[in-house]
Amino acid sequence: MDSSIKLLAHPWPSGYVFQSPGSQFSYRVIGPCCRLFDREQLPWPCCRLQWRGKEPSWRRIGRRLIVDLATRRHPSYCVEILGHSGRQQPLVITLYTVTFSALEQDWWHTKSVALESQSSWSSPSAQD
Repeated sequence: MDSSIKLLAHPWPSGYVFQSPGSQFSYRVIGPCCRLFDREQLPWPCCRLQWRGKEPSWRRIGRRLIVDLATRRHPSYCVEILGHSGRQQPLVITLYTVTFSALEQDWWHTKSVALESQSSWSSPSAQD
């Protein structure tokens, strides 16, 4: 495992450069991201738990976009590969070599956003 992966706390800042565990590729972080899967594009039988055959999309139960379960314990980043002429577009990678602590898991992956009381912040127009 690359020891530089453990040196900087997550989330890594935009522009941070790191190497793959085998040191074959260098990546530049564009930013942290949430990896979602579109259930319309997943193969059957991922439609629902009580699956009884191929069903059209309008009969599926649940949300269309679902979170990748691996991102709960491991960080995902949108990155670009440095020094590689084959792929120029950004890609999303999940760092399975890094495991979050319980505190980092709570910060990185929450089901709902807990806002502080709305009285503690105000819009810029309210300060005039």
